[in-house]
Amino acid sequence: MSLYLEGQYNQTISDVTKGNNPWGTGLGLQLFFRQQSIVKPTIEFTADAYLMDDKVYRAYLDGTPVGSFKDMVNLFAGLSVHPITNVYVSFLAGPSFIGGQTLLGLKPSLGFYFSSKQKLTGKISYINILEREVRAKQNFTSISFALGVKLY
Repeated sequence: MSLYLEGQYNQTISDVTKGNNPWGTGLGLQLFFRQQSIVKPTIEFTADAYLMDDKVYRAYLDGTPVGSFKDMVNLFAGLSVHPITNVYVSFLAGPSFIGGQTLLGLKPSLGFYFSSKQKLTGKISYINILEREVRAKQNFTSISFALGVKLY
């Protein structure tokens, strides 16, 4: 197994309360299970805090508030494909805990290593949390940039 500790920055692309959570930052652990093939099972745990807020109250036409959030925790699993030594692509899915809800999240990523020893890694991901706000019929989407160091 290979375990990486990652720091990440998430830029919100779309959300019903985007002004209340325009970006977030956090930490994550990504675990790759070693296989002889180029396809590897992968598990990822991330926790992010959304610190910025435009302080605008958002409500539906009937006056009920639109739910916003300050943190997001994801536990995703899936597969990563490592076609060459320094690059991989992954597709992960699983529960996302956001705004007091448990929702389905999807996370395709493009990752790379800074050397053939694979001690330092970088990753660009697209995060899509399905039906974050059912009444507004909108998903939460963001792009994530992560840098990591190998722990094991």
